[in-house]
Amino acid sequence: MGTIMHNQPPRSDVLKYVGTNLRRLRKEAGLSQEALANASGISRRMIVSLEAGNANISLGSLDRLAEALDTTFLKLVSNPERELRRIEEVMWRGKTDASKATLLGAAPARHDTQLWLWSLAPGERYVAEPDPEGWHEMIFVLEGALTLEFDMETQLVQANDFTIYNSAQNYAYLNAGKKILRFVRTVSS
Repeated sequence: MGTIMHNQPPRSDVLKYVGTNLRRLRKEAGLSQEALANASGISRRMIVSLEAGNANISLGSLDRLAEALDTTFLKLVSNPERELRRIEEVMWRGKTDASKATLLGAAPARHDTQLWLWSLAPGERYVAEPDPEGWHEMIFVLEGALTLEFDMETQLVQANDFTIYNSAQNYAYLNAGKKILRFVRTVSS
């Protein structure tokens, strides 16, 4: 889940939620910022900035913070006043307005199951960080064609088709077509 959220509009609500939730969850866990930095591998400076709502962070780094706090990615990024099953927040933006990833909602599983709606403009590429072992993605392409790039292979998924794969590996999404690509992505652990 690893592209940096830096393409978000300034002071996005998601980053505000991350700051509020991170501070609350860290205090509930009885951890100092330094202890959380050591447990997560994220710098103390980044944690201070996140809690202040003034930092950008990769989705993979948010996963690491959630793991260090023994919580879920969803509890870290969600509006605390909204039901967890309906999240509907933009979590990633590409270089153009046509490229974005919206986390639609989640359902309980062993850890989490997340439902996303993605769109990529022509030529746009998203490079993910490998998820922890045991995580999988299911993708259903609505419009266009998705090129999935793995270390050893490339897979093309056309509109009205799907794929399922282990996401504990390097992978990227690419829209090599001439029109917008839209797909639904489910992530489960």
